[in-house]
Amino acid sequence: MNPEVIVVGGGLAGIAAAYRLGSAGKRVLLIESRPRLGGRASSFHDLATDSEVDNCQHVAMGCCTAFLELCRDLGIAQEFVPAKELYFVGPDGRVNRFRASGLPAPFHLAWSFWRLSYFSVGEKLSLARGLAALVKLTPKAAARFSHFEAWLVEHKQSARLKQLFWHTVCVSALSETLDRIDVMAARKVFVDGFVAHRDAWRVLIPRVPFDVLYAGPVKAALGRVGVEVRTGVALEKLASDREKVTSLQLRGGGTLAADQYVVAVPFHRLISLLPDELAQHPNVASIGQLEVAPISSIHLWVDRELTTLPHAVFVEGIVQWVFNRTVLDGQSDQTTKGFYYQVVVSASRNLAGLSQGEIATRVLKELAIAFPAAKDCRIVHSRQVTEHRAVFAPLPGHEVLRPTQQSPIANLQWAGDWTQTGWPATMEGAVRSGALAANNVLGRLGEEPRPIAPPLPVAWASRMLFGL
Repeated sequence: MNPEVIVVGGGLAGIAAAYRLGSAGKRVLLIESRPRLGGRASSFHDLATDSEVDNCQHVAMGCCTAFLELCRDLGIAQEFVPAKELYFVGPDGRVNRFRASGLPAPFHLAWSFWRLSYFSVGEKLSLARGLAALVKLTPKAAARFSHFEAWLVEHKQSARLKQLFWHTVCVSALSETLDRIDVMAARKVFVDGFVAHRDAWRVLIPRVPFDVLYAGPVKAALGRVGVEVRTGVALEKLASDREKVTSLQLRGGGTLAADQYVVAVPFHRLISLLPDELAQHPNVASIGQLEVAPISSIHLWVDRELTTLPHAVFVEGIVQWVFNRTVLDGQSDQTTKGFYYQVVVSASRNLAGLSQGEIATRVLKELAIAFPAAKDCRIVHSRQVTEHRAVFAPLPGHEVLRPTQQSPIANLQWAGDWTQTGWPATMEGAVRSGALAANNVLGRLGEEPRPIAPPLPVAWASRMLFGL
C-alpha cells in the first residue's frame, strides 16, 4: 500500500480519524503497537474464567453525540444498551431509582432528585441553589476560584452535600477529587449531562467486551472504507526536515512514509516519539505539564447472585459504580464461572498500598450494605486492574496546556482526548479529536471537511432559565 495518510495509534481517536479519512476516499494506513485495537477502552483475556473482560467498564451518555455517530458508522451502535434508569445507593443501603419524567429539560430529573432518600428537604434546596448558580456561571466569574471545592464552599454546600452529591457525580465523570477539578470542567458535566437536554443523562452500557467489537465489526468497517490496519507495529521516532514529517522510524527497524500523518497516542508517550526540535517547541513542551489520574477496576466472580440490578452507584465508600456483568451479558443463569461483578473506582489513589485481597474484602463489605447476599458469598476469582495514567487530570488551568490538533509541523496532526476538544478525558473527547484531526488533513489535501456531530440541542426552558 502507498498510503496518503498514516494514523499512529489504534485507540478511539485513531479509529475515528482513520474511518473519517477512509470514508472520504483517502488511502489510509492505521498502525498500532499492541496486538489489538482499542487503546485504553479495550479488553484482556482472563485465563481463570476463560473469558474476555474489559479492562475497565466504559460507558457513554446521550450527550456523547460524536461517539454515538461513530458507533452508527461502524455498525456497533446496537451493542450499547441505554439504561432506563440509574440506581443510587444511599449511606443506609437504600436503593434510589433515578429516571426522567415526561417534563422537558431542565425539569425532567427534578422528581427523581426530590425523591433521593439520603438528603433532607433543606439539603435538596441547597443543592438546587448550587446547581442553578453553577449553570449560570461564566468563565470570568469562575476564574477567581482555585478549584471546584472552593466554589462549593463559597456557595454554602455542606461537607455532606459535597461528598454524597458533588463528589459522586464529578469523580465518575472527571476521575478527580473536588479539590483538583477546574470549575468550568465541573460545570460542563452538569450542563451537558443533566440540564441542556432531556436525553443527555441517559447512560449507555456496552453489552459485549470491547475487543469483540474491535476484532469483528470495527475492523470490518475500517476495511470497507479502504483503511489498512496493522497491529504489532510500533513507532520509534518521527523523522522530519523541520518543515514536514518525512517518515516514521519503526521499532525494530524499517520505515513508513506518507503525505500526511496523524499521531493518536497518549500524551505522556508523545514527546519521546518526536524529533528534539519539535519536542522543544513551546506548544508541544507544555503538553508534558498535563497531569494524570488513575482509575481502578475490581473484577469479582462470586458464588451467588448479589443483586438483579444491572448496575448501581454508591455515594459513599470505595465503591463508586458496580456493574452486574452477569445480567448485562444476558447470562443470569451462569453458575460455572461464578456471578461476575465489576467495580469501578476513579481517582483511585486511596487504594495504593492495599493488597488485592484487602480491596476485595472492603468492596464486598460495602456491597453488603445494599446487597445482603454479599455478606456470606465466597469469592471464586478476583482481579484488579489499575490504569495509573488512565486520563489527564482536569486541574485548574489545564485547558491552556491542551494543544489544537494541528501540530507546529504542517503535515502532522495530534489526536487524543488530551487535545482541545471542549470535552474532558472521555470516549467522546477522543472521537472528536480524531474527527478534528481528520478534517485538518482533508483541508490540507484540498477536500471539504466533513461535519462533526453537533451537541444535543438545548431545551427551550433551559435557554430561558439559564441563558444556555
